[in-house]
Amino acid sequence: MKDLAPVNDRVVDICQTLIRFASVNPGDGTGPGERAAAEYVATALDGIGAAPRIVEAAPGRASVIARIPGRDRSRPPLLVHGHLDVVPANAPDWTIPPFAGEVRDDYLWGRGAVDMLDMDSIIVSSLERLHASDELPARDLVVVFTADEEAGAVYGAHWLVDNLPDEFSDCTEAVGEVGGFSITVADQRLYLIETAEKGIAWMRLVADGTAGHGSLKNADNAVVHLAQAVAAIGSHQWPVYLSSAVNALLSESAEILGMDFNPAGSSAREEAEAIVHALGDIGKMISPTLRNSSNPTMLDAGYKLNVIPGQAVAHVDGRFLPGQRDEFFATIDSLLGPHVRRESYHDDIALETTFDGDLVTAMTQALTTHDPGARVVPYMLSGGTDGKAFSTLGIRCFGFSPLKLPPDLDFAALFHGVDERVPIDSLKFGVEVFSDFLRQC
Repeated sequence: MKDLAPVNDRVVDICQTLIRFASVNPGDGTGPGERAAAEYVATALDGIGAAPRIVEAAPGRASVIARIPGRDRSRPPLLVHGHLDVVPANAPDWTIPPFAGEVRDDYLWGRGAVDMLDMDSIIVSSLERLHASDELPARDLVVVFTADEEAGAVYGAHWLVDNLPDEFSDCTEAVGEVGGFSITVADQRLYLIETAEKGIAWMRLVADGTAGHGSLKNADNAVVHLAQAVAAIGSHQWPVYLSSAVNALLSESAEILGMDFNPAGSSAREEAEAIVHALGDIGKMISPTLRNSSNPTMLDAGYKLNVIPGQAVAHVDGRFLPGQRDEFFATIDSLLGPHVRRESYHDDIALETTFDGDLVTAMTQALTTHDPGARVVPYMLSGGTDGKAFSTLGIRCFGFSPLKLPPDLDFAALFHGVDERVPIDSLKFGVEVFSDFLRQC
């Protein structure tokens, strides 16, 4: 067997390199694209004989696709996917330059270190590890690194599904980002596997009115119409709705914390919110999965102080729970008022699958082998992933990016946050777990 230590350490080098490509996706097409990062990943996959190919949905918007044979070729391949783009970062806000890829205080710092260049690096390093030990994964793998996830996957996963569906036609299950990480509840470590995620409704609100002089009374003021709708939507108190994934996590947490939680009881909603509050920092990730949400994020109106404009525009980031889409939009429309119309900027589905089956068993065994005594539970992601696109092909999608995290790390704040960073030990743990997972998936 070849020496595996360099392969395990290489996960840090891969992640550093990916951070330094600064594959920023502003969402308006002005970024550099993912081509450089895609070429780097493709070179690594070529080094293990995976014969990757790079495809572009638009110039520079590159994704990588590769197939890796497994021991049992009679089983459907497992789709393993990650995205190569990152959100922008304002360098003056950071302690360390966001694209330096610097290691400091046992952390790797940089934009994308958590979302999701860490998992990209774990995937590549795990595949290299298996190759170095002359091992095959349990079954065939379809490995995909996508563009454009951070702007809705129009030039990434959705483009691949629409234009190259045959690449995934024999896949029935998939693993991707934002799952398999640990939280610590009363000294008990839980690993959260994503089995559900909220839908996305990015909306543009347009108010039309009568333009006029700023000194004259105007009962048809577009800014006023828009402001009333924005205030109503932003302050709306959405009711609690408990899905099966949320119930499972809350039940496990309640048992550890010694708190009451009966999902079928009359006090379930109040008990759920109490548990989320007791979870502390990680509750910030769980709280949005209790209800739909609608957050105004941008406003645009007028061109001169003393001119009432004829139109005003706002943008709202809406997220809806599985099964709540129709109710969500009906509520939004009821809050708009008669002078404001809703336009869709980006709309994508909610997901939910069950926490069972051989793949869940493989994820659980891989985690508990390397962290005995840990508990593995499902949860819902409040954001979105490329799983939305792949699920439209009938693929059952999970979030499984294994990281053993320090109990005091505010992991939720690092997603798209200032000073994004990942513990070095967590990266290496991820390689150990994901390598074992691939051996038995």
